[in-house]
Amino acid sequence: MNARRVVALARVGVAFSFAVRDGDVPRRASSSRPGVVIAPGVARALGDAAGVVAGVVAADMRRREPARRASRSAVESSRATAAIATPRRRAVGMLATTTTTTTTRAIARRDARARAEARGGEATTVRSRARDAASARRRGRGARGIARARDRREEARGRVVASAGTDGDAPAARDPKDYKIATKLAHAKTSVTDPYGASAPPLYQTATFAQPSATENGPYDYTRSGNPTRTQLEEQMANLECADRAFAFSSGMSALMCVTRLVNAGERIVTGDDIYGGTSRLLAQVVPKVGIEVVNVDMNDHDAVRAAIQGGNTTMVMMESPTNPRLQVIDIKAICDMAHEKGALVCVDNSIMCPTFQAPLALGADISMTSATKFIAGHSDVTGGLLACNGEELGKRIYFHQNAEGLHLGPFDCWLALRGLKTMQLRMERQQENAMKLTAWLESHPRVNKVNYPGLKANVGHELQSKQASGAGSIFSFTTGDVEFSKIVVEETKLHKITVSFGGTTSLISLPCFMSHASIPAEVRAARGLPDDLVRISCGIEDADDLLADLQYAFAVAEKRVGKA
Repeated sequence: MNARRVVALARVGVAFSFAVRDGDVPRRASSSRPGVVIAPGVARALGDAAGVVAGVVAADMRRREPARRASRSAVESSRATAAIATPRRRAVGMLATTTTTTTTRAIARRDARARAEARGGEATTVRSRARDAASARRRGRGARGIARARDRREEARGRVVASAGTDGDAPAARDPKDYKIATKLAHAKTSVTDPYGASAPPLYQTATFAQPSATENGPYDYTRSGNPTRTQLEEQMANLECADRAFAFSSGMSALMCVTRLVNAGERIVTGDDIYGGTSRLLAQVVPKVGIEVVNVDMNDHDAVRAAIQGGNTTMVMMESPTNPRLQVIDIKAICDMAHEKGALVCVDNSIMCPTFQAPLALGADISMTSATKFIAGHSDVTGGLLACNGEELGKRIYFHQNAEGLHLGPFDCWLALRGLKTMQLRMERQQENAMKLTAWLESHPRVNKVNYPGLKANVGHELQSKQASGAGSIFSFTTGDVEFSKIVVEETKLHKITVSFGGTTSLISLPCFMSHASIPAEVRAARGLPDDLVRISCGIEDADDLLADLQYAFAVAEKRVGKA
């Protein structure tokens, strides 16, 4: 026993020499631990003295660790200070000056525990454990050290959570509804449970599912009606679009066909005059066969739009923004307001923007259609379409036609789309950067008559695009005034693949009037201002300098063959 402990014991003995009367000894009315008895008089005082000594020993052991970290002189100084400042040292001083009757309830409980340990012969065990702990700490494997490391990790997590905008001592995680689009893409929200916790969405490549019994149905029975992999995709799209429900179809056209099923014979669909060729074919050659009237109108002429909506039994307005392929920007909110005044539904083809850059439902649309073939899957290996809608009743109507007509997207294609969604924002942002660089060069080229891209400040739709979307996308078109010149440019590029569609990781180039919009009669294209020399480019994720050099080379070849402007 060191000198400090001897002094402590002596002080306790002196204190209790005055405690000859039963009333001067700290007492407890009852004990919370079995076997602890309050002895009267001096006997109890001696028991309390032993308890105090045990408390001092335990306190010394607990303070060994910080003492070892400092120099011996600093340790002695800090211990001397601590002996005065800490509660146990104050308790001993109070005993020495016969003021034990003012001992706090907390000290009494602590003394009782110490007495029990002393009487049970546990004091030696405590000292032994303290020595073992000190030895373990010297070896860097102490439980206390592990606990401290755990506390540091928890403290770090607490700082991160607290930075999410919480107040007080009860931090809370950020509401998933407040996550940004990139986080929603990486962390899909779904009700589908996976017992193995796979990092990637599980693929249920099956047509049928076993049922609980002959008279009971499980959540899935036949993939046409529902499939867990498709559920994951549909729920994630609903989350991205801030919609009540979403549905995955076998193609963008099957999704649009389902939209037209919401219109009955004798009713009218109002649509734009600059729309995707497949949509134009559907509305011009298929839908009228069931007695539905279709009216095409310039969506930027609001008077004409209002007249078309009010002039008939309009129950559906279908539009694109930006349009394909002239990239005209349509005021979605204004058109939605006109349609809703008539009681009509509004469907917006959002394939060029996707939820990454534009939210049609937030602007007032009832249905948002996105081609999964484009930016959603993103690798030109899936054909699919997606509808997102608000309203439970509208969702039921869409699902009925999806199931009844077998318009669903297969499990494997759903799985590929889920994979593509995780990187959609990264791809689209890179593709948009490339488009900005290429259009800036085209805008200043003497052989280019016009560049259609809302990202350019000179574009007529730039201001409106900035208000209703967070980006301009990566699709643009331009005219040269010469079909042959445009044809050479398209054919001489090396990094731009000549193909229909858009939104893949590789850059694509085409002459829409001879490819994606060839189904529109030439006279109709001319009336709508869709020239044959129009070139459309979908930028990929390649290096922008390489794409620009490729385009510059193609222009140089065309100028050599056809001549400069």
